Formats: sequence, structure tokens, C-alpha cells
Amino acid sequence: MEWVTNPVIVWLAILIILVVIEIFTLGLTTIWFAGGALVAILVAALGGPVWLQIIIAAVVSAVLLFFTRPIAMKYFNRDRERTNAESLVGRQAIVISEINNLQGIGQVTINGMEWTARSIMDDHIIEPGEVVIVRGINGVKLLVEDRKDFEKKEEQLLENNMN
Repeated sequence: MEWVTNPVIVWLAILIILVVIEIFTLGLTTIWFAGGALVAILVAALGGPVWLQIIIAAVVSAVLLFFTRPIAMKYFNRDRERTNAESLVGRQAIVISEINNLQGIGQVTINGMEWTARSIMDDHIIEPGEVVIVRGINGVKLLVEDRKDFEKKEEQLLENNMN
């Protein structure tokens, strides 16, 4: 049980566990704590007391997490493209089957693909042939708003801003 009494080995085990977790999750979270464990290994190797190792590991981990994680996330997500579904929000679609939330029916077509659709207003029925604006996605259903209603809201906002 020498490994339990040797803090370098304990910190090394913690470091390995954190790196393995990071490899499996790719969340850029545990890697910063691994950095803290790495510095704690150095403190332990130099004979620092356990309380100092823990404090340094915590401080280094917090600094890495709060100051470098946002930069790393921006760098790694730079090439991220919106998924097919995410790219539909804000776009226009054509109703091909009556949208009626009370009956749980409705379909639209957008980019040549048919989607199940629901109105963002429960009591509003949208007829086939109408143009709608995609406002969001709930599971595999598009949440849509009649373009006429959308344009009315925009006009009202403009009028209110002018007054």
C-alpha cells in the first residue's frame, strides 16, 4: 500500500483518471483539473505538505478552467457548423398539410424536405400553401409562425418605436 502513502503516485493516478475522462467526454472540463494535478505532482515531488498540494491543485485548476477554457472553446468550436436542423431556424417554409396543434397535425416543406410542424400559437390553424417562418425546433418538429402574423408583429414594433 505504498502508493497510498506516496502523494506523487496518488496525484499521478488522479492525473491519469482525469485525462482518460477527458478523452472519453471531450468536454474540455476535466483536462484543466488534470493540469492542477500535474502541478500538485511537482509540489509533492519537492516534498510539499499535502494541504499545500491540494490548495495548489485547486487554485491551478480553477485558474485554468476559468481563464483558458473560454479561449480553448472558442478555438475548438471555430469550425463548428450549425446542424441541418439548427440552420432552419429563421427560414421560410411552405405548409403542405394543415397545421393544427389541437389535432396534432401539420407538415411543411423546406429545402425540398418534409417536416412535421406545429404552430407557436396553439389556437392558430395554418392552411396549406401558406408561408411560415421557422421559429424553433422541438425534437423532430419545427415550430413555425405564419408569415402574415410575423409581418404584423414587425409593423407594430416599428410603429411603437416611431412613437
